[in-house]
Amino acid sequence: MTIAKADYIAGMAKGLAVLESFDTERQRLNATLAAQRAGLTRAAARRHLLTLAHLGYLETDGSYFWLAPKVLRFSGSYLASARLPRVIQPTLNRLAALTGESFSAVVLDGEQVVIIARSGSRSMLAYGLHLGARLPAHATSTGRVLLAAKTRTDFNAWLKGRELPRLTSHTTVDPRKFRALIEAVREQDWCVASEEHELGVHALAVPLRNMEGRTVAALNVVAPPQRLEAKLMQKDLLPLLLEAARELRPLV
Repeated sequence: MTIAKADYIAGMAKGLAVLESFDTERQRLNATLAAQRAGLTRAAARRHLLTLAHLGYLETDGSYFWLAPKVLRFSGSYLASARLPRVIQPTLNRLAALTGESFSAVVLDGEQVVIIARSGSRSMLAYGLHLGARLPAHATSTGRVLLAAKTRTDFNAWLKGRELPRLTSHTTVDPRKFRALIEAVREQDWCVASEEHELGVHALAVPLRNMEGRTVAALNVVAPPQRLEAKLMQKDLLPLLLEAARELRPLV
């Protein structure tokens, strides 16, 4: 969405940029680090950090700042009120009960994907696959499915000049190879990513489209490697995900 310059509140944008500077890589920031991450001067970053702490969104020891539980109000309100997670959740519950595996629904947000619904084995929580978790799009099955849903022009713009961080020895980081991977996902309409985001994590994803044919999310399953072998996957898990996507299409 674009807005008129007169309607743009720069101070709010800067404050949110500071808030978004906190992630799993940097859980505690001082003014200097926040300034670097948010693209602000140190003085401006410090004022925003202090204001956010005063409002209860950050905690501090006087030097470093970290997220406070109050920030969960945003995600909690979204998950409680957004229609998409509520529509998808029963299907994920059914698939998890049927297979004993962990299923998720994921949306794309810039260079990351966000889990908006989840059901399945608690053992997979160790991999950070909880509601609201943000994962790198380039190294995940869901991210690749959602990137493949972009037009080639939009995908090229997304990839241009972007560094693809190596997260494990299996991560695809060469832009040409990554472009070929996305093209293959676009053609087959599903994706497997094995240990590219985290060792021991193997995932299969398919797109979830609405009645207009627009991809609104990706459905995925995280399973042991033996379940994602080609023959077993095509026999068991892939048909289940594809059928679930077809069932949900009129509802999303």
